[in-house]
Amino acid sequence: MDKPLIVGVDGSDPSLRALDWAVDEAVSYGVPLRVVHASRWEWYEGHEPSFGINRPSVQVLSDHIAASAVERVQRRTSAVKVTGEVLSEDPAVALARLGSEAGAVVVGSRGRGELTELLLGSVSLSVAAHAASPVIVVRGHEKNVQGGFHSVVLGVDLPQEAPVAVDFAFREAQAHNASLTVVHTWRCPALEVPDFPTTVHDEHQQRATAQVEEILRDATAAYPDITVRRKVVEGHARTVLLDASRTADLLVVGARRRKGHVGMQLGPVNHAVLHHAACPVAVVPHA
Repeated sequence: MDKPLIVGVDGSDPSLRALDWAVDEAVSYGVPLRVVHASRWEWYEGHEPSFGINRPSVQVLSDHIAASAVERVQRRTSAVKVTGEVLSEDPAVALARLGSEAGAVVVGSRGRGELTELLLGSVSLSVAAHAASPVIVVRGHEKNVQGGFHSVVLGVDLPQEAPVAVDFAFREAQAHNASLTVVHTWRCPALEVPDFPTTVHDEHQQRATAQVEEILRDATAAYPDITVRRKVVEGHARTVLLDASRTADLLVVGARRRKGHVGMQLGPVNHAVLHHAACPVAVVPHA
């Protein structure tokens, strides 16, 4: 990662948790950190704007949130060059737009509005679905967020879509001196029929294992010092990935693009891990 890291803040506890994570990430890569606050954040997350609202007061509050976040970074470390900015636009739109200028965009798992009971805030989900850069949603248990397991998990599917996410996961493992677990699942409904030949199961398993080796060939050669574990199993991807996230510091998944659509098309597996993973989740757009 050589571009700046961008983190969205709104003054809430989840956003400050994401800010602290982003600071440590910037230190690991030696890149600058851009702290961004969009002034309409609260309204986007569910607040209804008042006709009598004092716009100068809103601007003062926005400036204070950004300045406080920058001060928090400076108290945490002097090893990161940090800047703060306030943007008067929809936060999801702003952060997604800034993704083209960032090595990654970091957001918290929830916002400040009336819908905070949701597992994932609307801003975080929208940014993950539209930014051109990887988007990291900082969520999960404290030990996972603090990097207590020294483990990165990568979910892979089709070989032609995997390279960008694979490279991102390997770089994360290298930057944090972590091991990497590569998860690939396969399904064959016919195997659920009683007395179905076990040789068919073995054939599917061998084919899936060979596919994973193809996906990892270049990366394992480029990062020979990283300990890589393969987990190739029959089952549902969301179930296996969520289970693996319990002992991971970061879960990396790819997201597909479709012609005629703007941004990434998040599938059910993406949604499942973004809402339920026990650790931070990185959504990486396929090239």
